[in-house]
Amino acid sequence: MKNQIVILVSLLLVSSASRVSAEELILAGGDETFIVDAAEAEAGRVRKLWSWLPQQAPDLPDDARREFHHLDECKPVDDGRRFLICASNGGCVLLERATKRIVWRARARNAHSLELLPRDRVVVASSLSGDHLEVFDVNGPSTPVFKTPLRSAHGLCWDSQRQCLWALGYDELRRYTLVDWDGAQPKLELAAAHRLPDADGHDLRPAPNTADLLLTTEQGVYRFDRDQATFRPHVPLATAAKVKSVDVHPTTGRMVLSTWGPTVRLLDPPATITFPDARPYKARWVR
Repeated sequence: MKNQIVILVSLLLVSSASRVSAEELILAGGDETFIVDAAEAEAGRVRKLWSWLPQQAPDLPDDARREFHHLDECKPVDDGRRFLICASNGGCVLLERATKRIVWRARARNAHSLELLPRDRVVVASSLSGDHLEVFDVNGPSTPVFKTPLRSAHGLCWDSQRQCLWALGYDELRRYTLVDWDGAQPKLELAAAHRLPDADGHDLRPAPNTADLLLTTEQGVYRFDRDQATFRPHVPLATAAKVKSVDVHPTTGRMVLSTWGPTVRLLDPPATITFPDARPYKARWVR
């Protein structure tokens, strides 16, 4: 009977950790990635529903912990059941939400974002001092299987509808196609490059239910029409400078943005969330 109770409690804990609320936010900055309920936090009740501290992760080797200082990305994948996380110190992981188990780990110099591609491959934006896109195989070695230059690589977005990868660099938005993807030597082939309206591209995310991508630069937030290949200012944030991340909820259309401080902003309707013990660099909706 005692063993049955233990098993039941364990199952309940995993189920709770796996559950994805409609208004959860995942945030990364400093040495922690954590999840909050947006509605509660907006009302002033900031409670961490889930947290990953790499300096305490049992399956992270001691000599790798330094790679996970300065966390700068936290992307939900598989409907929020797993997360892609990286740090400017170079650490990159694919992590299960329910168990916090590291499914894949690698190192990329000044990693600033990463994206899950078909056939269990991950592309990493290795930013300044790296200036590359690097492709890794989740089920292969921790070294890249492909590498291609991109100055100040920062943002990544896999476009399943158009079967291409969008990548944001210092002054360009690029489109890549997947070549030889079923083999052991996959490649990203440059298909198009679009000069940014202003320099220092930073974040890149899809605008759900539209043909647009949202991107941030040093001076503002823009929309890029993937069908027309045109940029236009995102009017509410056209002059919002140094935005580190933008993300739009796929159902409600609500936007969250971070400028790397103790407060993140919500739009439509407008609100703010202030964290007493954190400075989020990136903020994403948990799908």
